[in-house]
Amino acid sequence: MILVTGATGKVGRHLVAGLLAEGAPVRALTRYPQTAGLPAAAEVVSIDPARPATIAAAVAGTTALFVNVTAVGAILKDLITEAARAGTRTAVMLSSMTVRDHGAQPYSIGAHHKALEDTVAASGLDWTFLRCGGFAANTLAWAPMIRAEGVVRAPYLTAATAPVAEQDIAAAAVRVLLGDGHAGARYVLTGEQSLTQAEQAQAIGAAIGRELRITELPPEVFRAAATARMPAAAVDDLLRYLAEYVGRTAEMSPDLPALIGRPATTFADWAAGHAATFR
Repeated sequence: MILVTGATGKVGRHLVAGLLAEGAPVRALTRYPQTAGLPAAAEVVSIDPARPATIAAAVAGTTALFVNVTAVGAILKDLITEAARAGTRTAVMLSSMTVRDHGAQPYSIGAHHKALEDTVAASGLDWTFLRCGGFAANTLAWAPMIRAEGVVRAPYLTAATAPVAEQDIAAAAVRVLLGDGHAGARYVLTGEQSLTQAEQAQAIGAAIGRELRITELPPEVFRAAATARMPAAAVDDLLRYLAEYVGRTAEMSPDLPALIGRPATTFADWAAGHAATFR
């Protein structure tokens, strides 16, 4: 039995489906089981942080745990402690490629994930960290302006990233959760294409058959707008990262295709699969 936290998220839905397709029993953790819309074969459960018994019940009988820290970061220590007590053997954690194993953490998001990684590593479970680069799905933030105005406004348009598709992250997690030899591994998952933000916007335009206007936003304008929906430290991290990769090739890793046994999904293919959202 594999417990998938964040089961209704961008990675979680693909992971639940992928594990079930491999014949693995899945317990899917979500805040709202009644509206989860997950496959009938999955056992859907929820946790009430104020009731420790619900945490123990969620991990009872599990052999492995997929940790999405966005979903369970606040109760991660309790969840991992109960999993170890229940005899769970493996924890696979979704982390960030900004984590550094030694020395100071250059980004606040890296410092946050490193502290959570340390909690998992200290649990006594066999652990694996999937340190992800920027999700292709981050560009869904552009969808409202594309639909309304046919425009993409973003800072540092010539900054390059290597967007990774959420279904590829899930496919890597399936292989790690069901395979052997991954204990103690720190995999870095990125796409295999270095694309500027402008090139990503152009790929979305091609996917929806619409030529998009692309406008560079001054960083301070973006910061003022973005801090309304993101922590200020995360906005500063993003702007600093983009500034560092203006005119450069994005940081890329060979770990993803090696894990999933195929090339990473291209951003063009990802955009085509999400065209309805951008139209």
